[in-house]
Amino acid sequence: MKLIIQVPCLNEAETLGIALDALPREVPGFDVVEWLIIDDGSSDNTADVARAHGADHVVRHTRNRGLAHAFMTGIDACLRLGADVIVNTDADNQYNAGDIPALTAPILMDEADMVIGARPITTIDHFSPVKKALQKLGSWVVRTVSSTDVQDAPSGFRAISRQAAESLVVFNNYTYTLETIIQAGQKNLKIVNVPVSVNEDLRPSRLFKSIPAYIRKSVMTMVRIFVIYRPARVFGTLAVFLFGTGVLIGFRFLVYWLMGQGDGHIQSLILAAVLMLMGFQTFVTAFLADVIAANRRLLEEIRTTQRRALSSKAEHIDGYSGKSPVGTSK
Repeated sequence: MKLIIQVPCLNEAETLGIALDALPREVPGFDVVEWLIIDDGSSDNTADVARAHGADHVVRHTRNRGLAHAFMTGIDACLRLGADVIVNTDADNQYNAGDIPALTAPILMDEADMVIGARPITTIDHFSPVKKALQKLGSWVVRTVSSTDVQDAPSGFRAISRQAAESLVVFNNYTYTLETIIQAGQKNLKIVNVPVSVNEDLRPSRLFKSIPAYIRKSVMTMVRIFVIYRPARVFGTLAVFLFGTGVLIGFRFLVYWLMGQGDGHIQSLILAAVLMLMGFQTFVTAFLADVIAANRRLLEEIRTTQRRALSSKAEHIDGYSGKSPVGTSK
């Protein structure tokens, strides 16, 4: 059994060494434990730090492509390297590496396909009240969309079985955390929560520059998730609201018309007609979006089959291993 611990990085030269020094080389249930670093177009010496601290593999993007893309680059690399289980963690040493055995245990016991490290959000001092509230809101959105009981959806500390990793596809460039859980829920993969601890904050979060920016990106991410994975519900609800409002306004006009006062409320009739037309068009959009979603699921299944075929043939990935040159990905 091979475990690969992947660490997406962007200009993490100051903290990566601390995170790597804490990673285990032996984990119960695994014969081999390797470390994979994904350098997402860093402008500092992140790759050199990775080599100096014993990384087995380094894959580099020639330019910054975002956290979600770096995560998927790591997943593809781990599959080609023959990983049976993949653990994803952060380069800022946010998560306690000592919890990795607990994170992988449910997969080894065939009790889970994906394990999410649930942080004690309410007791983390360096999380602001707004961020704590948004973390909880994000988890609620993911639970609603994915029909899972995930406790800490934004957590990047997670273990993924090979079979689950082969089926993952990320469309969002901002973050992978929410979308991968939703996909796992839709594919009937078993998700388990494991309590984990966190370390002292070494640097501010790189995902947002301010609270307003974090709120804006988080809300847009959650809205996009709903639209992508529950299009019939989103557009169907909007259609019912528009059409229903139009019917109510039209009924109001009808009452006035029966009372002989219709001439003074012709605007209501026009508004009712416009809203009912918009509602009908949105119903059509809901139907088309549902068809597109079904087609997307089919394409995901095809991609999963192709990925399994390719990864089963590949025995290694071009990239840094031991003293080999650092690999790049454009």
